[in-house]
Amino acid sequence: MTTKVAVVVGSLRKASINRQFAEALAKIARPKLDLQIVEIGDLPLYDQDLEGELPATVQRFKQQIESADAVLFITPEFNRTFSAAIKNAIEWGSRPWGRNSWAGKPTAIAGATLGAVGTAAAQSQLRSVVSAVGAALTVQPEIYLNYRDGLIVNGEITDASFVGLLEDFVAKFADWIARLRAPALTF
Repeated sequence: MTTKVAVVVGSLRKASINRQFAEALAKIARPKLDLQIVEIGDLPLYDQDLEGELPATVQRFKQQIESADAVLFITPEFNRTFSAAIKNAIEWGSRPWGRNSWAGKPTAIAGATLGAVGTAAAQSQLRSVVSAVGAALTVQPEIYLNYRDGLIVNGEITDASFVGLLEDFVAKFADWIARLRAPALTF
């Protein structure tokens, strides 16, 4: 049985490096993990007034998160933090009160940027927020992709050593998911 992972890409641009990275990572992850991008660009800005009757796009989003076995955030770094689009998605996923789609969900974070330190600052801040909404976040290994031209060609990662690192990331994330989904031992 393949493990279904909802992928939240924090850059809304269709040709963004983070979307390209997510799509290339999905190829590497098969067949161990089935990474499926969950669109967040159509979510309205979070507004508690809309919680009474959730907009259809929010209902779709929450259902996709809840039906997945795990979540992977792929974050860009904007001004030393993660994107407003990710924050908005997190808000909707955690609301309304008592219907937190993130609670207990095995979760990991990765990201890409043109900057020299990858998405280290964004991921640090995102870890704090994701943990606060009750996601079961794994912290190792960390993937901070410093994107350069030619790294992703025709949807494939071209650097063999980086592919190896990503294969290790996928294996460890899959192990984390399996560990959290395993029935607890009772005595």
